Amino acid sequence: MKKLLALSAVAALTLSANTFAQEGEAVYNKACHVCHSMGVAGAPKAHDAAAWEPRLAKGLDALLGSVKTGLNAMPPGGMCTDCTDEDYKNAIEFMSK
Repeated sequence: MKKLLALSAVAALTLSANTFAQEGEAVYNKACHVCHSMGVAGAPKAHDAAAWEPRLAKGLDALLGSVKTGLNAMPPGGMCTDCTDEDYKNAIEFMSK
């Protein structure tokens, strides 16, 4: 029984030590859809490939930089207060397809 408890504790600590990126759709639904579903203030609409094409041409790192520093009406970080760089990238990939 003690071994089982020890293994469970190790497993729990291992899982909590790892950070998992959020899926793009989850980030979009949580923080991006308000503006990107309707194109508020010039935001490219989600799933509008033509609107995203010139932005994607700049590269994913450039888009990530725009999200983190803010762009036009979008505040720094967009509307996501707990997103990692990987979360933002996943959201961009989701919205741009």
